Amino acid sequence: MVRIIPMASTIRPSLSSLRLPLLRCSSLSYHNPSRRLALLHLGSAVPQSQFFGLKAAKLLRGEGNGMGMATAGNAAQASTAATQENVLEWVKKDKRRMLHVVYRVGDLDKTIKFYTECLGMKLLRKRDIPEERYTNAFLGYGPEDSHFVIELTYNYGVDKYDIGAGFGHFGIAVEDVAKTVELIKAKGGKVTREPGPVKGGSTVIAFIEDFDGYKFELLERGPTPEPLCQVMLRVGDLDRSINFYEKAFGMELLRTRDNPEYKYTIAMLGYGPEDKNAVLELTYNYGVTEYEKGNAYAQIAIGTDDVYRTAEAVKLVGGKITREPGPLPGISTKITACLDPDGWKTVFVDNVDFLKELE
Repeated sequence: MVRIIPMASTIRPSLSSLRLPLLRCSSLSYHNPSRRLALLHLGSAVPQSQFFGLKAAKLLRGEGNGMGMATAGNAAQASTAATQENVLEWVKKDKRRMLHVVYRVGDLDKTIKFYTECLGMKLLRKRDIPEERYTNAFLGYGPEDSHFVIELTYNYGVDKYDIGAGFGHFGIAVEDVAKTVELIKAKGGKVTREPGPVKGGSTVIAFIEDFDGYKFELLERGPTPEPLCQVMLRVGDLDRSINFYEKAFGMELLRTRDNPEYKYTIAMLGYGPEDKNAVLELTYNYGVTEYEKGNAYAQIAIGTDDVYRTAEAVKLVGGKITREPGPLPGISTKITACLDPDGWKTVFVDNVDFLKELE
């Protein structure tokens, strides 16, 4: 759903990746700009005397004494605060789902073969854009309209990318970690952590790497509707990140775990329980506040009912909008893009438009 430019962390439009330009990376009535402007001034839509009484209304109009201006200012502040609260409350009710995770690879066919034969994914669709010199492939464990999927981008002639130190790993739930590792070894895959219980716990895990160096954590878990279950990113201030993702993205903090022995803390956030949904795993390493991000990992795409209100919420919580909400040029799909406090990119896609894209 996203177009990825060679050797840069930028992404060009298209939505299956954005056509997220293949950045690649709701349709509520609030898409009307004048309607949204009105929302910001809800207080003025109701007769003042209804709330304050006739005398107070005169004061707000400046009639009577010099207190009018100050009183009006206080009322405006109260109205703005109420509107902001409404936007953040709306975020909690918005129908959101993690759609795609987008990243660049140096050999598309080789990666597809590894993911399908060793990790059990299905190639859902593939698209070549020769005029812009790139190809996209979408892989996962079920259809895009109901599953979190991987969107790979291959830029013609670019066979290597810098993953950086900020990206952590993807998580995949499998029923038998040891058996999966044996298969991966037989196919020439690289195992960086042999199967065994996670430190301090009982869950059996293993770590592998694909040909581009992306790490995958294999987690032993019973049957699940969402095997592609995690994206792990490192952040410089965990409390700040949790606050941002809860308020701006409407995610739920599912759990945290501190590991003082290994000097790191993790937080799991998402739109539903870990055993049934893809989640974001944020990792804070003691004392590390910044990371090099490289140019390989691109972004996550999330569905929303209203990209306009989503952008408002992101701004309210201090996020940076990198693409103002609205339709993509040439198509009707509405998106908005933003950066979290650590500079990780997310693209929000209109839910209805996304389903039309899949048609």
